[in-house]
Amino acid sequence: MHGNPVTAILLLICADQKGLVAAVSDFIFRHGGNVIHADQHTDREEGVFLQRVEFELDGFALDRDRFAPAFEPIAQRFAMRWSVHYSDRRVAMAILVSRYGHCMYDLLARWRMGELPVQRPVVISNHDDLKTAVSDFGIAYHHVPITDATRGDQEQKILDLLERERVDVVVLARYMQILTDRIVDRYANRIVNIHHSFLPAFAGGRPYHQAHERGVKVIGATAHYVTSQLDQGPIIEQDVVRVSHRDTVEDMIHKGRDLEKVVLARAVHLHLEKRVLVYGNKTVVFD
Repeated sequence: MHGNPVTAILLLICADQKGLVAAVSDFIFRHGGNVIHADQHTDREEGVFLQRVEFELDGFALDRDRFAPAFEPIAQRFAMRWSVHYSDRRVAMAILVSRYGHCMYDLLARWRMGELPVQRPVVISNHDDLKTAVSDFGIAYHHVPITDATRGDQEQKILDLLERERVDVVVLARYMQILTDRIVDRYANRIVNIHHSFLPAFAGGRPYHQAHERGVKVIGATAHYVTSQLDQGPIIEQDVVRVSHRDTVEDMIHKGRDLEKVVLARAVHLHLEKRVLVYGNKTVVFD
């Protein structure tokens, strides 16, 4: 066999109750599926059960159109919120960026090297600074400038672009604009953002200068899903790096940007591989 076998990924969330694991595994077994990964978690405080099951489609008796009708009786029995995804589907991704290009460069390089299982990305920016760089990747660059007076019309242009390109996931690669609820709600749990991890301690435009003045010993980055509450969405991935009195503000900025690239890339990978389940304002990440 050449390449990786095509798999289905079943995600489910419901109240914790007896018989859940047995019912799901029996369903896959009865239809000829071979489970290759199964991860689960029970939040005892919330009484919530979460599961990710990945199984091979070779030999599976149900085609994709018949999966949902066949599984629905089990989903109804346990009052599940569920979805199924297929490993051979390359999703459409949009990257929104402003003037800082480090995260965007990193994602485009990973895409070009085949590390991100997505179609040719779409790049949208409220500035035209990075147009030439994006063109070097052979990718279309959409300049959509935004002011307070034009925000409504320009956001509609962004929405139209996302829908025309059938975008599945939106990545804010240091996009320095606040999205309104009409975009956030349309792409709930499908907009990934990155920021430094000083929030809310050092908010504003010069967080590294504030951190340097306070003599912090670690700096970090956080990737999360975007919600209507600014920078308060469910967290997907975080990391930190140590700094010392020897580090200048510029050193801290460089270390912070390196960390932002890595943390954002990890978060995008986890999202694309369907390893993140959101419930409430929390996530379970099956890594």
